[in-house]
Amino acid sequence: MKTEDLDQTIITHIHSRARELEGILGSDVICYFGQIHPGYFRLFRNFIESVKVKSIQNNNSLSIILRTPGGSVETVERLVTVIRHHYSTVNFIVPDIALSAGTIFCLSGDRIYMDYSSSLGPIDPQVLLPDGSDYVAALGYLDKVEEISSQEDLSPADVVFLNQLDLAQLALYEQARDLSVDLLKKWLVQYKFKDWTHHRTTNPDTEVTEDEKVERAQEIADALCDNKLWHSHGRHLDLTKLKELRLEIDDYSQEDELRNAIRGYNDLLTAYCDRMGLTYFFHSHLLMEPAS
Repeated sequence: MKTEDLDQTIITHIHSRARELEGILGSDVICYFGQIHPGYFRLFRNFIESVKVKSIQNNNSLSIILRTPGGSVETVERLVTVIRHHYSTVNFIVPDIALSAGTIFCLSGDRIYMDYSSSLGPIDPQVLLPDGSDYVAALGYLDKVEEISSQEDLSPADVVFLNQLDLAQLALYEQARDLSVDLLKKWLVQYKFKDWTHHRTTNPDTEVTEDEKVERAQEIADALCDNKLWHSHGRHLDLTKLKELRLEIDDYSQEDELRNAIRGYNDLLTAYCDRMGLTYFFHSHLLMEPAS
């Protein structure tokens, strides 16, 4: 079989798996794979517009298969603006990982689907270096500055480090941290907590107030942003750890039909990406080719 024929056969199977999952979920289904980078925004916006135009669903619902190491929190905000312009209900499915800014992206959804092997991550916004060469984890940097500044006796290396601090860049890291917390609080209350009307454990059956939703969202945001709690920017937070935060997740580990449909689509699509050497792609069966 020629290479181009093999590629087309794989794409045909990917489309078929996407349609199968769409039928089970009753929503439009897309896949976002790769870093959340500002350079991808226009492509994503055009992609969502095209999917919406060709949608055969009538319930205004979107399910996003997300696999990402993270990226720009400012870009997450722009992506959410685009999605919510076109869809009233947005659910996220994490078969593998959605770390850092990817976790923030997930928490803008109405529901999050994971199984026992899935992971979200601590919130440590990544800020682009001034020369545009790479991202740096903002909270890790701020924690180090705080640690050194709190010491009474500084080593020569610490003095050099503090003297070389770029205060403007430091302020940028603080702003990224504050933006992450503000977005989490806003989206949790607006979307994920929208149907949380009564308490289930403490004071059962009493109504949940808006202030209580905000307080709960603040607790989750603070915990996810606490590097001292997780010890690593790349720490994987599975269902067990997320339940300790009392963050409600839809666990599909025991739902055979849904689990098989998700893995059938995700695994084939990520294998295709690896084979083609793609660092990112967006996919919908409604469009001819994965966008990359």
